[in-house]
Amino acid sequence: MQRLDDGLPAPLGATWDGRGVNFALFSAHATAVDLCLFDATGRKETRRIRLGLRTGDIWHGYLTGIYPGQLYGYRVHGPYEPEQGHRFNPNKLLVDPYARQLFGRVRWHDALFGYRLGALRGDLTMDRRDSAPMIPKCVVVDNAASWGKDRPPARAWTDTLIYEAHVKGFTELRRDLPASIRGTYTALGHPSVVDHLMKLGITAVELMPIHSFVDDRFLQQRGLRNYWGYSTLNFFSPEQRYLGEGGVNGLRAAICTLHQANIEVILDVVYNHTAEGNQLGPTLSFRGIDNATYYKLAPDAPRVNWDTTGTGNSLDLSHPRVLQMCLDSLRYWVEAFHIDGFRFDLASTLARDPAAFNQRSGFLQAIAQDPVLSHVKLIAEPWDVGSDGYRVGGFPVGWSEWNDKWRDSVRSYWRGDLHKLPDLAAALSGSRDAFEQSGRSPWASIQFISSHDGFTLHDLVTYNERHNEDNGENNLDGHQNNLSWNCGIEGPTDDLAINALRARQKRNLLASLIFSIGTPMLLMGDELSRTQAGNNNAYAQDAAISWMDWDDSHSSDPCFLEFVRAVTRFRKACPALQRRAYFTGAVIAESGLKDVYWLAPEGREMTGEDWEEHLRRAFGMQTGNEADAGRRILLLMNAGPEDTLFHLSADFPARRFAQVLDTRLGDGIVRENTQILEPGGAFLLEGRSLALFQHEASALQHEGAGVRI
Repeated sequence: MQRLDDGLPAPLGATWDGRGVNFALFSAHATAVDLCLFDATGRKETRRIRLGLRTGDIWHGYLTGIYPGQLYGYRVHGPYEPEQGHRFNPNKLLVDPYARQLFGRVRWHDALFGYRLGALRGDLTMDRRDSAPMIPKCVVVDNAASWGKDRPPARAWTDTLIYEAHVKGFTELRRDLPASIRGTYTALGHPSVVDHLMKLGITAVELMPIHSFVDDRFLQQRGLRNYWGYSTLNFFSPEQRYLGEGGVNGLRAAICTLHQANIEVILDVVYNHTAEGNQLGPTLSFRGIDNATYYKLAPDAPRVNWDTTGTGNSLDLSHPRVLQMCLDSLRYWVEAFHIDGFRFDLASTLARDPAAFNQRSGFLQAIAQDPVLSHVKLIAEPWDVGSDGYRVGGFPVGWSEWNDKWRDSVRSYWRGDLHKLPDLAAALSGSRDAFEQSGRSPWASIQFISSHDGFTLHDLVTYNERHNEDNGENNLDGHQNNLSWNCGIEGPTDDLAINALRARQKRNLLASLIFSIGTPMLLMGDELSRTQAGNNNAYAQDAAISWMDWDDSHSSDPCFLEFVRAVTRFRKACPALQRRAYFTGAVIAESGLKDVYWLAPEGREMTGEDWEEHLRRAFGMQTGNEADAGRRILLLMNAGPEDTLFHLSADFPARRFAQVLDTRLGDGIVRENTQILEPGGAFLLEGRSLALFQHEASALQHEGAGVRI
């Protein structure tokens, strides 16, 4: 028999203890809260219970006779005063912000809006229709789960190679997987998938959003879906569309399997905004629970959302209860799902306290002192669309950041743009100018050629212009400045010379990524030359254009996969590429050599005049450190169309180098007729190519003993 007792104000959410469920909901401005129970179909409301006790701003009650699987939601009473920022409407069923699982999906209908659409007084006129039939129901869950001996890999940042992937897109077309698990959490742990990641040298998979999210109404009206998932409805529950037969435990099993392969799992999380949009958006959860607390509102017009995200709203993490929800959610994913780290979407918004970015914001300080969260990997997307929102290099110690300056410098250089050598050298060195000032090491720079947002690597060398017509926005969405080059023809071609150049450019770009100091990130499918047909904003394309095509017979560059595997193997075996400190130019006592030499093709170190010479597009980097003084590497790069004769001077301490990689070759690997570059010798570096050499003593060791590819 169900009986309501007072219950407790903590923990928030619905907590089953074996006898009943404690319900606790925060709302500072509500006047009453109703708990609504539903039958197993989610269609019929079976009981409505007024939570009679309020402790501070927490409304709570304990209900006996309730078990895991029970569906529920809330109706929250209070003032409907949009001009004061209050949008309470008890006719709208609301999702519990702390729900651990959802049942059903948002079914778009005008009744989901708290105001009467089309009314003369706009959003000032309350809509009194019941939204329950269109709202997902919250599910009471039993959080107990056995993890056996699973332990986080805790990979060092200097050992990290990230792979950004989409749960569905990664495995939907993987034909050796059972059809029932393709595109689900379970598939992430399939042996063939894990084997692919291991052969790539991946140490961390970064999953695009898996918090429960909404297919926006405007997308559904176009016949599209929110494929990327940056429209969060709830921060605790895994997105249902990826559950499959394994359910939530399929996600846990996949994480456990990846951990056994020494691969970490990082989540892309979106705490900067929600799916409710601006003041004219629907009332699904936070808006109806306490709009004036959860969202930043315009100080002089609280009817209007204050937005630095470009989505219509910004969560107000300067409020202690909203900050608590964020931290509780993060901790839940670490403790209940063994997640190893997070990439924070539009992280500048999270650190606005309350309006301006602040390194001492409540969010950043709370993370730093948290006994759980301070020990996981933390990655910021260090920008938003607000004033002063671009903050690359602006996050504190303990954080890494997506480095779009690195991306743009390397793209521009290989496109052949002039006067890019200073930017390229900074990029290859770990972007010291951006990150050292905050006391961080080179690994703080997350470096990438391509990510989910923009062209794939293959499209970067195939298209000059975006081709986003399928998004239904007249090709006006997505980035305009992609720093791409189609090598002479827009789109696919049968021209053998252009296809060969495109393949070489991909090898140049990828090698630059892997051989840079810092933390590299690969985009899902780039290793198989995945194309989106020039769409650089495929956020709504839940279709083959966004999914990874595993059939390499479709590829115009079938050798590229082996090239990627080769260069990642080299990086793993080469301590010089896993630096914990920036280059200083100091001489290493053991070798008598500097930690880095920047070399001009003439055979000398680059001078100030060389760096300023706009037409220079070829140079070299020779590097090593105390740990591998006898295993130096020499990287030669030429982004110009003309061949360059590169000399190795005998006038300063040098080494005999053996060539191990050349992007002119199909898979890049030098297997025969290894060229030795001696002091006083020269190497013909062809136009638009990259060559890698290493100290002969290590290069010619038995395979497996040295760092030879």
